[in-house]
This record gives sequence, C-alpha cells and structure tokens, in this order.
Amino acid sequence: MSSAPHAGTVEIFKARTNAWFAWLSWTVAALGIAVTAITAGPAALAGTAPLLLVAFLGWQLFWMPAVVVHDDGVTLENPFRSIHVPWEALVHVDTRFALTLVTARKSYVAWAAPAPGIWGGRNARPEDLRGLPATTYGPGQSVRPGDLKTTDSGQAARMVRARWNELVESGELAAGDAATTPVKVTYRWAPAAVVVLLLVASYWSIAAR
Repeated sequence: MSSAPHAGTVEIFKARTNAWFAWLSWTVAALGIAVTAITAGPAALAGTAPLLLVAFLGWQLFWMPAVVVHDDGVTLENPFRSIHVPWEALVHVDTRFALTLVTARKSYVAWAAPAPGIWGGRNARPEDLRGLPATTYGPGQSVRPGDLKTTDSGQAARMVRARWNELVESGELAAGDAATTPVKVTYRWAPAAVVVLLLVASYWSIAAR
C-alpha cells in the first residue's frame, strides 16, 4: 500500500480471490521450507530462494494490490506502481478488461479489480443490475459483465462511480480541468529489486544442484 495518508473518508477494495491466492502461495512456500529443513537439514535452507520468491510474489501480486477511494481521488496500488488519479483528472470509468480509470491523456488499469470476461454475466441475477450509479449503464440500460455487483471490477467501479457522482452532484468538482490535472505515478523500485534478486538467487540455487 502507499505510505501517503489520505484525508477524509477512505474506502479500500481488495479482491477476495487475490487473498486466497496469497495465502496459497505462502502455504506452499512455508511447507516447502519446512520439508527442506526437516529432510535435508538447516544447511539446505540456502537453496530455498525459489520458495521465498513464491512467498514474496504472493504478497506483491495478490495481497498488496488495492483500489483506494478517498476525498482527493482514486489511488491504484498495483504491484510495481502506485497511481494517484485526482477526481479532476477522471474522464471515464471502464471495466472491459479490469477497472480502468480513463483520463484525458492516458488510461490506468487496476491490478486488484479484474473483469470476469465475456462469460461473467451468465449467472447474473436481476438484482445485480439494479441500483448501480447512473454512469454504469449503457444504451438501453445495458450493463457490462465487468460492471456487475458480484464481480471484482464491478464492486470497485461502483465505489469509484458513487463517490465521483456525489462530488459532481454536490458541485464540489469543477468541470473542464481533466486535461490540465496531472496524475501522479510512483514506481516501486524496492520490490522490483527484491524480485530480481530472488530470481537470480533462484537460478543459482537450481543450477547448483
């Protein structure tokens, strides 16, 4: 998560399935390290870099990513980038492939909120289509599978659109500033370096066998 504090009301979305994948990767890594220590002795732990890589990626790719909705805008906490999109810069919210924040210059995809794909709406119920923010609906009140309440992208998009609509209707959000409002992108160099180091260590531990 970003270390920057957010003022006012903060809503955080994390995909529930991502948490399962994170715990699965940690469980696999922990069992692998335990079995290695028991069967080959503590000296063999030096060769468990691949398991440490699995555990770290479980955190980096599944546990850490989030969509943070706050008074200043929306922050996408992605594996190797933190993207802060102010409300003034937001032009459109899309869910075709994942929650995507569209600005006047560029689009930013949320790792934490993937869309379900073309078959995601097969089990949709009528109540999943009702009560969504007005900007969710397309021609003929159509709704994309990625906008359904039961999907990761739909839940995150609903949070973003609801707060955005509130600001627009209350008059707190000025129109016409999208082209001049900058988006702040912060790269996560430290985690990237850890992944590279673990990849190198994993290669050497496998090659040394």
